[in-house]
Amino acid sequence: MIRLAAIAAAIAATFVAAGISSPALAQSRVKTGTLVCDVSGGLGMIIASKKAVACTFSGTDGRRESYSGSFTTVGIDIGVTTAETIVWAVFEPSSRPWSLGGTYVGATAEATVVAGLGANVLVGGSNSAIALQPVSVSGQTGLNIAAGLGGLSLQRMP
Repeated sequence: MIRLAAIAAAIAATFVAAGISSPALAQSRVKTGTLVCDVSGGLGMIIASKKAVACTFSGTDGRRESYSGSFTTVGIDIGVTTAETIVWAVFEPSSRPWSLGGTYVGATAEATVVAGLGANVLVGGSNSAIALQPVSVSGQTGLNIAAGLGGLSLQRMP
């Protein structure tokens, strides 16, 4: 399992080195804020997993918005993890209230041996115009490896 964790960490590092999480992805977009998502813990089901999320967007203009939804991984996902917090920088063509609802897809890689390391680079939302670039992953513990396609579905909370 430690060898698999090292492989997942290498995949995540490759995403970053290849520029997948670089500002080039957000070339025609401006940073409009930060999205912080609390992801429930769960059990990887070998080829897929789905975890509930509760997210808060903090705009550069001071506005705050709440979203709920789910994070799905399709690919390798083996093991058990506790809850985690993921922070993304949000890049959009322009700042618009409540614009983050929708579906996002992208590459994901994660390894957890006691503490977790991961990268989830996602694009989607309204007309696939929003890019979510990972800033940090924290608070996850367990024994898990996941790599493949990630999907984030967000709905506005009243």
